[in-house]
Amino acid sequence: MSEPSLLNKLIEDLRCLPSVGPKSAQRLAFHLLERDREGGRRLAKTMSEALERIGRCRACRTLSENDLCSLCANTRRDRSLLCIVEQPSTILAIEQSTGYQGLYFVLGGRLSPLDGIGPADLGLDRLQARLERGGVREIILAISSTVEGSATGHYITTLAEGCRVKVTRLAQGVPLGGELEYVDGGTLAHAFAGRVSF
Repeated sequence: MSEPSLLNKLIEDLRCLPSVGPKSAQRLAFHLLERDREGGRRLAKTMSEALERIGRCRACRTLSENDLCSLCANTRRDRSLLCIVEQPSTILAIEQSTGYQGLYFVLGGRLSPLDGIGPADLGLDRLQARLERGGVREIILAISSTVEGSATGHYITTLAEGCRVKVTRLAQGVPLGGELEYVDGGTLAHAFAGRVSF
């Protein structure tokens, strides 16, 4: 069997990106080669540097070039509030959309015994040590409401209760501007159960 061409290798390697199937990878490869070789060179250089230099923040486990990320290093952030998220991308969404001024802790996933993902894989031992050191008054769970997310939330709640830390969860329900007839039953039931005064 002959070795694949460099073009075919580029197309295949682009498929490692999320949501990039064979046709999208092919379009990306041809675009870079036919219309934007300089952009492709910049992308390759930046990607190489990022993969070499970006690691994990030692405090919150988000992606960072430094030992401490800029949020953890910021002394003006409220250290008594700790928002637990599944992925670093959620931090960016929260920072861009809210006025939250506390700190974060990134799990990197959810508890999933069937997939072999346990507490140690999510750094929950590090979270427990952080809670035991004191200073955290409230944990805000900003994790998905899947079965695995709920199990992860319950596990974290147990850790927090042992350290006398309050646990809250982001409100969930009908999206702003959403039409009730298009909202799924589970979301609608959750919204009814968590209703507040108008």
